[in-house]
Amino acid sequence: MTVYILGGSQTDFARNWAREDLDSFDMFKAVLDDALAATGLSPEQIEVGHVGNFVGDLFTGQGLLGGFFAQAYPELNGIPTSRHEAACASGSMAILGAMKDIECGHYDVACVLGMEIMRNVPGQTGAEYLGAATWKGYEAQEANYPWPYMFSDIIDEYDRRHGINTDHLHTISRINYGNAKHNPLAQSRHWNFEPAFFSSSDAHNPPIEGRVRKSDCGQITDGAACVFLASESAAKTYAAQQGISLSDIPRIKGWGHRSSAIDLRSKLRLSDGQPLLFPHVNQLIRDALKRANMTDLLQLDGLEVHDCFSITEYMVIDHCGLTAPGESWKAIEEGRICKGGDFPINASGGLIGLGHPVGATGVRMLLDCYKQVSGQAGETQITNAKNMATFNLGGSATTCASFIVGINE
Repeated sequence: MTVYILGGSQTDFARNWAREDLDSFDMFKAVLDDALAATGLSPEQIEVGHVGNFVGDLFTGQGLLGGFFAQAYPELNGIPTSRHEAACASGSMAILGAMKDIECGHYDVACVLGMEIMRNVPGQTGAEYLGAATWKGYEAQEANYPWPYMFSDIIDEYDRRHGINTDHLHTISRINYGNAKHNPLAQSRHWNFEPAFFSSSDAHNPPIEGRVRKSDCGQITDGAACVFLASESAAKTYAAQQGISLSDIPRIKGWGHRSSAIDLRSKLRLSDGQPLLFPHVNQLIRDALKRANMTDLLQLDGLEVHDCFSITEYMVIDHCGLTAPGESWKAIEEGRICKGGDFPINASGGLIGLGHPVGATGVRMLLDCYKQVSGQAGETQITNAKNMATFNLGGSATTCASFIVGINE
């Protein structure tokens, strides 16, 4: 069964909700209100709710986020709701859950909402909370910042297997910050950097852990994103109400979902002697393409990638098959991943430029792909985008997901 995307909304990722004396419910209701307004849906049309959230219990002390649906709208009292957690892939797990509800014929319209409040605690405390997605007690124990430490190890492993020039990582960050300048919801849209920030200068771009520098890091962000998914029958009704053709409504053409061991060292041992560090990432991209009846990656017009660190995007470039293993640098040097290239990556600004409210990221990616293929991406629009894909990961590529979004051609 085909699953359609009716639209949605995203909060301004530059906002600091704690400083505004606002809490999790305020964020939840704000993005749901905006999503309903953007789509013209009414609350009573929502039949099931799914929430993506990683560590709201730690950052805010608030759990059971599915209860916010009926708290926000009495019309939603009694609908089934659930919360999904897979670290940074939590939002994508919520999407998969909603898709299954629709594909099984249980419901026709699902609301998927991802959210995280993260800027209400000191940086060191936040780093400790986010470390819950490591194998606690077994890895990164000596690190002040667990995730920069872990992804520095990935840089080292790339270097061991293929060699790596970290100037290419700086270029990824520069591109994504540049793209974010054109995104009115990006956390960094008003930030300015000296050219030396995108270099290996300790004075201008200090190391955080190991070989990961400040410019390599995604943001600590408050934010939420919301999308509505629908069955074909509900999408037909919606199209008639909106005076548009069903073929104009973006749909999820394909998806992939793969997982591996929680411990990074275990994952790298499993792939030792192979050119790709994370073979399951390549497999899930191939799964998504196959389900979308696509035979070539270049049938996609662009990609929204989980650049929690610049090395993650570097990894996805060769793992998705855009280049041979170990040759991601070629796509970077040739300008292929720039907004005007033949395979734009993170036209939104990505996690580095747009921001990374962990539980919201997978949902935000899907929303941005919806905007691209429906021609609603504003200044971040990729010319003639008809098919887009996401790549969202949790942990050190422990849980990964991808969605291909497109319109009928």
